[in-house]
Amino acid sequence: MGGVFTTWRQDLPASIVVALVALPLCLGVALASGAPLFSGLIAGIVGGIVVGFLSKSPLSVSGPAAGLTVIVFAAIERLPSYEAFLLAVVIAGLMQMAFSFSRSGVLAEFVPTSVITGMLSAIGLILILKQIPHALGYDGDPEGDLAFQQTDGQNTFSAISYALENSFVWGAAIIALLSIVFLFVWDANKPKEGPLRYVPGPLVVVVGAVLLNQLFGSVAPALQVGPSHLVEVPIAASAADFVNLFTLPDFGSIALPAVWTTAITLAIVASLESLLSVKAVDELDPKRRTTDKNRELFAQGGGNFLSGLIGGLPVTSVIVRSSANVDANAGSKLSTILHGFWLLLSVALIPAILNLIPLSALAAILIQTGYKLAKPSLFVARWKKGLGQFIPFVATIVAILLTDLLVGIMIGLAIGFVFVIARNFRSVISYAADGEDVLIRARRNLYFIHKYELQSAFNRVPDNANVLIDLSATEFVDPDNIDVINAFVRNAEYRGIRIQLRGDLSDKAASQIKAPTQKVAFV
Repeated sequence: MGGVFTTWRQDLPASIVVALVALPLCLGVALASGAPLFSGLIAGIVGGIVVGFLSKSPLSVSGPAAGLTVIVFAAIERLPSYEAFLLAVVIAGLMQMAFSFSRSGVLAEFVPTSVITGMLSAIGLILILKQIPHALGYDGDPEGDLAFQQTDGQNTFSAISYALENSFVWGAAIIALLSIVFLFVWDANKPKEGPLRYVPGPLVVVVGAVLLNQLFGSVAPALQVGPSHLVEVPIAASAADFVNLFTLPDFGSIALPAVWTTAITLAIVASLESLLSVKAVDELDPKRRTTDKNRELFAQGGGNFLSGLIGGLPVTSVIVRSSANVDANAGSKLSTILHGFWLLLSVALIPAILNLIPLSALAAILIQTGYKLAKPSLFVARWKKGLGQFIPFVATIVAILLTDLLVGIMIGLAIGFVFVIARNFRSVISYAADGEDVLIRARRNLYFIHKYELQSAFNRVPDNANVLIDLSATEFVDPDNIDVINAFVRNAEYRGIRIQLRGDLSDKAASQIKAPTQKVAFV
């Protein structure tokens, strides 16, 4: 941990920013999942402290994930009790730890970069679109919901017009507007020397919003934001009541098939979401550090095991918190761990103060975070890389915007892999002829998809030709292509064709390419 503490001056203010971002998201995900509100806070605390400690990711932040809300909601409705659902979370955590030992984390490395950047930009756009209603005073959709179709009957776009026409709150809008302006001005002009450089802009926004709302109550009561538009943290009357907010699993439900089905579903989906998120956070990391994905699965499993054990929702690595962590200039995972402690201390000691924070101020913070994830320059940079990168990038964004995070990523992956396959279908065989001399050259490795192209080149060879088959640029030749070469070699003697093979073929096709009556020369 010595290396972790070397960046504590960066991590301390960053952890406060992440805690402020995480607080409403924890509550919102719990509400959208049909779970007790405190279960979201438990997941946020465990995701910060436990997963942060076990993980080797320097910047990833874990907590309850919006991508699991549909699964969690359906599971709670289907299972006999919330305690039975907690048992499924515990089992899912153990499964994730088993995934880590099977080295399943390597799957994250096969996701195209265009899909990862598309996911980040899509989440940025969703943050902006989803937070605009909250900024205007309409809180019908829980914080943290990323799905296009909302629980309030609106969708991502219609909720904005509904807020403007039917639920506009002047006080909330004024607080949001002032907060957004301050955040962008502060970022552009933040002092580089002196103690003010350590002051996080979001903290100033939250304190200022609380004070401004109290001022509204004194001088302009019509503008004061009411309790329904403020943070709502459960308040315990005593220490004993606070302990009672934690819930143990029902281990008596372990024989229920629905518990195991839920556990398997949670383990697979949470692992996939965590791997994609960590991969994306590595892309955001200014130092371009690479996270051990198998260790991350172990950390996520440990977090889910403990979260389920004490009454919390399942956790994953979450892009929104992680990107806020990156934007706040965090240097190590100390920021993640500290944010968990701030959540724990604040809900235990000062919940009444937290409940004074206007949601519109937190919406402003998330809008700025969303802008940083979806800057126009990112679209320009991806366009310059060519259509093969730009189309999967845009397709991922559109799919996530119009469905939800996981479905959108799956669509983006499918389109991305189509382009990967298409790139491999590009011509790999060169054919050149000069009189009776023919050169057939493989410019890179030959896979199954190149079989047709290789066969087409051989079909062009005239009778009585001198053919040089050049495989020197390859390190691998698929068995199907070896069969094509063998067939050509065996047919050559009947057509008066003389063949030479070039390249170090000891580990490739040489031992398998045979001619029954004609000796093939290797050069």
